[in-house]
Amino acid sequence: MRLVVQRVKNAKVTVDNRVTGKINQGFLVLLGVTHSDTKETADFLVKKLCNLRVFKDENDKMNLSIKDINGELLIVSQFTLYADCQKGNRPSFVNSAKPEYANELYEYFVSETRKEVKNVQTGEFGAHMDVELLNDGPVTIILEK
Repeated sequence: MRLVVQRVKNAKVTVDNRVTGKINQGFLVLLGVTHSDTKETADFLVKKLCNLRVFKDENDKMNLSIKDINGELLIVSQFTLYADCQKGNRPSFVNSAKPEYANELYEYFVSETRKEVKNVQTGEFGAHMDVELLNDGPVTIILEK
């Protein structure tokens, strides 16, 4: 499982001009699933994400987690995070999990984050999505297991 985590001032996802998720301060998380991922993989990354200390404290140091600041999460599935571009110019997606399995783990990941963070919004699995964000910093971190 691979996460691209962006610290944002706000973010939103629309599908066919319909907003499916919208947040204020927090993380926009792009989530990719590969064949070998399990619920244990998701559990590890949920804990890592929710305790990641990249928000500024009173001394202007990156020392606070999303839970510490009552931040929000916008989680968007993105199979292209497992693109393989080593041969040729057209990416191969053989390392991305099959949609049924990927969606199961994506939904599990979302449900587990909702146990840790009050406001968790999502995109729409498998849909063409427009994602807007105001990156804060910018701070972008890749988490994977």
